[in-house]
Amino acid sequence: MCSVLGTEQMHLLVGIDTEGDNQWDAAARLDQRFENIYALPRLHALFARCGVRPTYLITYPVAKDQRSAAVLRDLLAGSECEIGAHHHAWETPPCTEADVKRHPYASALPRVQFDAQLDALGNAITEAVGERPVSYRSGRFGFSADHVATLERCGYLVESSVAPLFSETHKGGPDFVEAPLRPYFLAYDHATLAGCSSLLEVPVSAALNRRLPRILQYAYARAPRPYTTKRVLRALCLLRMRWLRPSYSSVGDMIGLAKDLARWNEPVLNLLFHSSEALVGGSPYNRTQAELDAFCERLERFLRFATRELNAVPATFAEFRAAYAPGPR
Repeated sequence: MCSVLGTEQMHLLVGIDTEGDNQWDAAARLDQRFENIYALPRLHALFARCGVRPTYLITYPVAKDQRSAAVLRDLLAGSECEIGAHHHAWETPPCTEADVKRHPYASALPRVQFDAQLDALGNAITEAVGERPVSYRSGRFGFSADHVATLERCGYLVESSVAPLFSETHKGGPDFVEAPLRPYFLAYDHATLAGCSSLLEVPVSAALNRRLPRILQYAYARAPRPYTTKRVLRALCLLRMRWLRPSYSSVGDMIGLAKDLARWNEPVLNLLFHSSEALVGGSPYNRTQAELDAFCERLERFLRFATRELNAVPATFAEFRAAYAPGPR
């Protein structure tokens, strides 16, 4: 009998998509730079001040860059973090220059290409840091249930690409609208339903700013002309999404969401951002030092709130799985 699991203890997870500078820009993707990776020790010091145990989910180019690999090995040697895998379908071999330009979702890849890319990614990370990754996130949330068997074969235990109320079907991407907030073992045929695989899905923490019937939440998430519709609703102060993403959400929205998750007895706060967001000009979000300083302040204030006020226990992805679903699956 398969089921969604539960626990009374809330955990705090911080999963950083650890990638080259400004992957939003086609020119930057073609001319890879890794300045944000070289600056990771400053970000890691912030986590250390807050007692947080981050999971750095790294891409193939990061793993293959010798200087980046050295930085990550040093962080891992401190036993205060985990190194997982971040799959970019456009820059993990086998891929083409056309893939770099078109920025595909992994769900759009032929299965043979996806399987080969997963092998290449896992091998590159193992060679770079000396440990096989067991935690995974797909770039652009391009995860599909078709990937579960391959991830299991490659030894992954945790998947974290699903975000409740998230849909990019208008771009050819995924529909995770009906996903739960609570972690669940994935099915082989549906990304948002519990099943009998050994791969634990830990959804990114995201929810609306008010509780609505599910049918209305789903209608909001799948609204036609989604960007315009949601922008109007936000401007009218009627409805908005709150994410545990310090570049997207105010500290008030993140704290409000965390309080709601605690009140709903959810077992995890799963915070997400990209490593390049922690560098001035490394992403579209923090282009000035003032913006970066504000980002770091929001992040640190939230982490201290989660650990001190909600008593959330910091953990890496693999540590959370061991605590949440102990024993063999």
